[in-house]
Amino acid sequence: MAVLSLDRFEPSWRLMGLDVGRKTIGLACGQPALGIAAPLTTIWRTRFVADAERLFGLVDGEAADALVIGLPVNMDGTEGARCQSVRRFAENLLARRDMPVAFWDERLSTAAVTRAMVSADISRRRRAAAVDRLAAAYILQGALDFLRRPDARGGAHRTGGLSWDGTSDGS
Repeated sequence: MAVLSLDRFEPSWRLMGLDVGRKTIGLACGQPALGIAAPLTTIWRTRFVADAERLFGLVDGEAADALVIGLPVNMDGTEGARCQSVRRFAENLLARRDMPVAFWDERLSTAAVTRAMVSADISRRRRAAAVDRLAAAYILQGALDFLRRPDARGGAHRTGGLSWDGTSDGS
């Protein structure tokens, strides 16, 4: 299955959000009908095959129907090397398992989560242990909020140069 537009996801699907970094993959779960994303865990990256096996084990364990992968778009809406890396990661996942995948603009997700943890006076050590899975929950929550909008199923929703399926809209 190819990358889909988020508005093609079914409300009954259980979704897994991913914050794909160089060293870690933060994971969260949620369902559009419930509207709440919950942080799950963090995978410390090793080799792609091992990472994919661990990820798919969690997908199966959580009965996730689809993935929402954070796309690290630049502040000006352009896609750089990190976006290309995340897109390749998604392509490689799809080569191993056919399942629905959508991208979600993750700009400032880690910064927002870190800022909230600093405000809550959480220690640096505890922040480091939680930031990736919390960033995944932040990304997934944005997608869930979008899916709960009354006009979410209407088609071409775009923001900041990135369409909801993660392709550039030319702006």
